Amino acid sequence: MGRFGTGQAVRRVEDARLLTGRGRFTDDIAPDGQVMSCVLRSPHAHAEIRRVSIEAALAAPGVLGVFTAADLAAEGVNTVPTIYRPPNRDGSVMRAPPREALASVRVRHVGEPVAFVVAETLDRARDAAELIEIDWEPLPAIAEIADAVAPGAPAAWPEAPGNICFDWETGDEAATDRAFAAAAKVVALDLVNNRLAPTPLEARGAIGEIDARGKLTLTTGSQGSHDLHGWLCDKVFRIPPERLRVVSPDVGGGFGMRLSLFPEHILVLFAARRLGRPVKWIADRSEAFLADTHGRDNLTHAEIALDGNGRFLAVRVAILANMGAYLSQFAAFVPTRAGASMHVGVYDIPAAYVRVKGVMTNTTPVDAYRGAGRPEAAYTLERLVDAAARALGLSPDEIRRRNVIPAARMPFTTALGQTYDGGDFARVMEAAMARAGWSDFASRRAEAATRGRLRGIGMSTYIEVCGGGGGENAEIRFDSEGLAHVLIGTQSTGQGHETAYAQMVAAEFGLAVERVRVLQGDTDLIARGNGTSGSRSLPIGGPALADAAEKTMAKARAMAAQALDADPDELTYAAGTFTVAGTNRFVTLGDLAREPGGLSGAGYWKPAAPTFPNGCHICEVEIDPETGETAIARYTVVDDFGVVMNPPLLAGQVYGGIAQGIGQALHERVVYDRQSAQLLSGTLLDYALPRASDLPAFDFATENVPCASNPMGVKGAGEAGAIGACPAVINAVLDALAPVGVRHIDMPATPMRVWRAILDAKGNTE
Repeated sequence: MGRFGTGQAVRRVEDARLLTGRGRFTDDIAPDGQVMSCVLRSPHAHAEIRRVSIEAALAAPGVLGVFTAADLAAEGVNTVPTIYRPPNRDGSVMRAPPREALASVRVRHVGEPVAFVVAETLDRARDAAELIEIDWEPLPAIAEIADAVAPGAPAAWPEAPGNICFDWETGDEAATDRAFAAAAKVVALDLVNNRLAPTPLEARGAIGEIDARGKLTLTTGSQGSHDLHGWLCDKVFRIPPERLRVVSPDVGGGFGMRLSLFPEHILVLFAARRLGRPVKWIADRSEAFLADTHGRDNLTHAEIALDGNGRFLAVRVAILANMGAYLSQFAAFVPTRAGASMHVGVYDIPAAYVRVKGVMTNTTPVDAYRGAGRPEAAYTLERLVDAAARALGLSPDEIRRRNVIPAARMPFTTALGQTYDGGDFARVMEAAMARAGWSDFASRRAEAATRGRLRGIGMSTYIEVCGGGGGENAEIRFDSEGLAHVLIGTQSTGQGHETAYAQMVAAEFGLAVERVRVLQGDTDLIARGNGTSGSRSLPIGGPALADAAEKTMAKARAMAAQALDADPDELTYAAGTFTVAGTNRFVTLGDLAREPGGLSGAGYWKPAAPTFPNGCHICEVEIDPETGETAIARYTVVDDFGVVMNPPLLAGQVYGGIAQGIGQALHERVVYDRQSAQLLSGTLLDYALPRASDLPAFDFATENVPCASNPMGVKGAGEAGAIGACPAVINAVLDALAPVGVRHIDMPATPMRVWRAILDAKGNTE
């Protein structure tokens, strides 16, 4: 066992509670006097609001309030903020169109909130919402990126001429152009990164409350209650921070979507303040497809330049990124700063240039989705590398072997400005190939052919930047029973924080894991926090907690020495008890906690650099050419996560990420009608999430190199599976289809798309 319990397979302490129905999610909470609400949403993707009549709804039985944009404006409630605004290529800062919590004069996507109805019961709120009369004037709508940037396209926003809201770049354009001019070979691809619906197990919800002193409380599943608190106080309601409490209880999945501040957060607080009663809103699944942020949705043109020996000279990438109808908090960050620097991957590429244009459409706003820019970059690069291998007659592993950054060159600064602190990418790839049986794949392909199946194998390497950004605070407080209470500003949405943090503290203090309590998500209890995103919890929260543990132990030793009238060096410590060596005099942590001032310690850590987890995914598929159905026969992944805290927790994160990557590669796609921008995939009958039967058993292993910039040596892991999976799966599909002449397919590679590609390759247009 390493310091702070690293490497121990401690079982998840939260599962007994969560799996037996004793979790406390937003909809499990019912404050006294609670009333219910519903949101009346636009049926149009783009329309003027001529008139809203709410009189009949107000008179309906059980209705307590019907609120429109005019009510919010009368009380000075501001719009939903856009937090990240990237600089344009010319140095100007992008303009973000305002997003009202309730639309006033125009709606810009199907599902945009127009009115908020509060009643004694949900059924009565819904009945009343149907009585609201709105005089609409429908306007032309655009759903697809290509249509939005076409000459003469309808304008989603006057603030975005040509429907382009930002034009951003990174890298050295001139050096990249020179490398392409000198190249022996240039390979290009046009790729679709399909739009996704995050679809967490727990639908979004929110409860707004107000107490007798006028203090508001928002209860909502989130990935960081402190960010919501700051935005609501500073930008929306403009109230002092002590006038609002934000609580995130148990959260059933986040995937980046729950980073966002949504209109419903504002509406329940506003209604609670107006009515003086707790107001709850819970989305149903169809509403979630309309109102939750979506992910991905890029059109990408990518090129790679090579010399005569198959060595990479430069990469050039142009991205059109769909922002939707409004810019959510970090929507513009995702394709720019979050992901663009990863377009050189694990390869020694001397020059690179990435240009990203943000496109406005009449669709649901996008924001972070698991990996947030890094899966898009890995997909682009790894598809491009495989295409280059085919163009040069090289195997996928050989072209990577020729171009991977050697371990001896670490630390390595890339052409896009990231400095990798360490890693052995070639060793990781070779380990994955050995586990996957890469060398004898031909025999498996031949056997599949006897059964009429097309078998293919695909590889992807990846590296991601994560675990960086702001610092994190942690505190440990012991109570009189000797229980340790951890207060930390990250937020679990299912990753197992209660286990990982408890494991650290239990190991440091010699306690049973059950004697550690982890508290997250309450801005009244925890003064500061930066939430959970970008795989930052253990890489940043872990060192902060380690700092708190060391300080608490030092304080405890000093207090024990004083209480026992002994020198600190005379004390021995075990299992929560200090003893004076050679005597029966002792004092427990619980005893010390009862002393004036108690026993506690606070820690903080801010990273000087991010972490760079990396790995290699190898996927093997079989395709039925008669139906186009793709089955994953084998899946192997070898990752470098630095120091591992808890192997089963890590494996769970990797498996979940791979499942979401497989979902994007083969199944999932948010679809809008091209003419009306109506959502066509608005239920789980229409939106194809992967099922257990679609997933293989995963062969997962690690080849770890400790992170040099992290005091615990850990690297982020939460998003890694989703980053490596898509290109591995699609490369495998294309390898299977190569014998029948298919050279390209876009995600998702559904049975219909695969079947059609096979027919088209044969020249059959039926």
